[in-house]
Amino acid sequence: MENKSFSFSIWKKMLPFFRPYYHYFFTTISLNVLLVAVDVLVPLFQSYAIDHFIVPGTLEEIHIFALTYAVVIIMQGISVFFSVRAAIHIEMHVGKDLKRAQFVHLQKLSFSYYNTTPVGYIHARVMSDTSKIASVLAWGLVDMFWAFVYVIGVFAIMFVLNWRLAMIVLLIVPFIAVLTVFFQKKMLLWNRKVREINSQITGAYNEGITGVETSKTLNMEELNDQSFRDVTSRMKESSMTLAKLTAIYMPLILFCSSTVTAFVLARGGYLVQNQLIVLGTLSVFLSYAVGIFEPIQQLARLMSDLISCQANIERVVHLLEQEPNIIDRPEVIERYGDAIHPKKENWESIKGEIEFRDVTFRYPDGKENVLEHFSLKIPAGTNVAIVGETGAGKSTIVNLAGRFFEPTKGQILIDGKDYRERSQLWLHSQIGYVLQNPHLFSGTIRENIRYGRLSATDEEIEAAAESVWADKVINKLEFGYDTNAGEGGNRLSTGEKQLISFARAILAKPAIFVLDEATSSIDTWTEQLIQKATEKLLKGHTSFMIAHRLSTIRNADIILVMKEGRIIEQGNHKELIQKKGYYYKLYSKQFEEERMMEVLG
Repeated sequence: MENKSFSFSIWKKMLPFFRPYYHYFFTTISLNVLLVAVDVLVPLFQSYAIDHFIVPGTLEEIHIFALTYAVVIIMQGISVFFSVRAAIHIEMHVGKDLKRAQFVHLQKLSFSYYNTTPVGYIHARVMSDTSKIASVLAWGLVDMFWAFVYVIGVFAIMFVLNWRLAMIVLLIVPFIAVLTVFFQKKMLLWNRKVREINSQITGAYNEGITGVETSKTLNMEELNDQSFRDVTSRMKESSMTLAKLTAIYMPLILFCSSTVTAFVLARGGYLVQNQLIVLGTLSVFLSYAVGIFEPIQQLARLMSDLISCQANIERVVHLLEQEPNIIDRPEVIERYGDAIHPKKENWESIKGEIEFRDVTFRYPDGKENVLEHFSLKIPAGTNVAIVGETGAGKSTIVNLAGRFFEPTKGQILIDGKDYRERSQLWLHSQIGYVLQNPHLFSGTIRENIRYGRLSATDEEIEAAAESVWADKVINKLEFGYDTNAGEGGNRLSTGEKQLISFARAILAKPAIFVLDEATSSIDTWTEQLIQKATEKLLKGHTSFMIAHRLSTIRNADIILVMKEGRIIEQGNHKELIQKKGYYYKLYSKQFEEERMMEVLG
C-alpha cells in the first residue's frame, strides 16, 4: 500500500457515499461557474475604468459603471453563500454516512478482528479519516473545479487580448506540472506514514487511559513515557519530512509566479510605451498574472490534499472491505435477516439441545487442530462445566457453541439443526453471558440491566435483580438503581458488576447461559450472593461454566477437562474422581490449597 500512486479506482469507491447528495454537488458546481465568471470579469472592469475614466480624466457615465459593478459583486456574494451552504451539506452528510457505514460494518465483524486490531486504529478510521474524506469531497473537489475553470477562463481572455503576453504567462504551467508530478509520490508516501503513526498514538492514548490502574500498580510510568516518546518522535520526524517537502514545493511555485509577473511587467510596459496596447490591457494582464498563480497554487495544494486523502480512503475502504470470519449464507439472511435488520418474526424458539458431531477445529491463525473428531451431545437443560489450567483452551468449546468460531470440519447442531442454517444473531440473542470481569456501560444501574431486554419495564428490571439477589447490593448504593455505574462500571466492585450482569442476563430470558466463574478476590458476602445467583440462573437452562474453583462444579451434569487445547477427560464429578486421572489431581491439589487458606485465615 505504501508505494501505490494516485488511483482513481480507489476514489470511485467513495461514489456510493457521494451519489445521494449529487444535487448539492451540482448546485455548488453551477454556482462556482458563476463565481468564475465574476472573478474573471473583475479585472476587465478595472481595465475599463482605467481606459474610460482615469486616462481621459472624466467621470461621464460612471454611475452606470458603478451600478453594473455593484450588481456583479452582489451576485458574487449570493453565489458564495449558497455554494458554501451546499458544500457544508455535502461534508456533513458524507461524513455521517461514512461513520455510520463503518460502525454498522464493525458490528458485523467477528470477535477475532477485535482481538487483533488495536482500538486506536479503529477509532482513527471512524473519526479522523472520515472527517478528512468528507472535507476533501465537499470542499477540495469543488475548489479544484473553480481553480481549473478560472485558469482556463483567464488564459482564454488573455489570448484574445494579446497572445504574446499570454504565452509568457503560459510558460509557467509546464514547470508547475513537472513540480507537482515530482512531489506527488513523495508526499503521498509520507502522508501515509503520518496517518499510520497517528493511529499508533491514538492507540497508545487509549491503552494508557484504560490500563492506568495496571500501569500505576506495576510502576510502568517511565516505560510508558519512553514508549510514547518513541512513537511521538517518529510522528515528529515524519511530519517534519512532509513539512520540508511542502516548504520546498510552495516557494518554487512562488518563484515561478514572481518571475513571470516580472516578464509580463517588462514586456507589457514596453508595449504600452510604444502604444501597441493600452494601459488598461496591461492592467488586466498584471492582475491576471498575479492573480492566476493563486488558483494554480491552490490546484497544487488541493492536489496534495487529494494525494493525502487517498491514504485516508485506502484505510477506510480496507476496514469496510474487511470480511468477517463468520458469515451467514444468503438464504439464511433472506429468512432470518442480519445483525442490523433482523427478521425476528421468523426466529424459532430454542430448547437448548447442543450437539458436537465429529468436530475438528483449528483457529484461523493456528497451525494445529485444537479439537479432532470431537463428538458430544448436550441435552437441553444440561449444565456443562469446563475446567483446566490457564491457557488450556477452555473458551474454545464455548466459542464454538456460541458460533464465534465455526468448526473446521464436522457440525454443531442446535435442537437437531446445523446452526449455520440459522442466523448468528438468532443464536447470540439466546445466549446469556456472565463474565468474570463483566463490562458495564456508562449510565445508571437500571439502564445497564435494561440492556438485557430494552422493552423491559422498571418493575421487570427490579424483579430480575431481586431474583438473583443483586438488589441486596444495589439498594446499598447511594442512589440505588439510579446510581451511575461510571465508564466500564469502574465505580463498582467486581462482585457488584457481576451481580448486575446476572440480573441483565436473566432479564434477557435466554435459553443458554455462559458463565465465567467468580474470582476469589471478592468478599465472602458477595461471593455467597453470586453462588446463589448462579444456582438460580442455571436452573432449567443449558449452560456452560468455565470453572476456576472446582468445588463449585461438583453438581455439574458434564465436566470437560482440558489440557493444552484438548479435551482429555469428560464425565460428572463422581466419575472423574473415581478415574483418579488429571481431574482428580487438579481437584485434590485445589482442595488442599483451600484447606490451607482456611487454616491460615
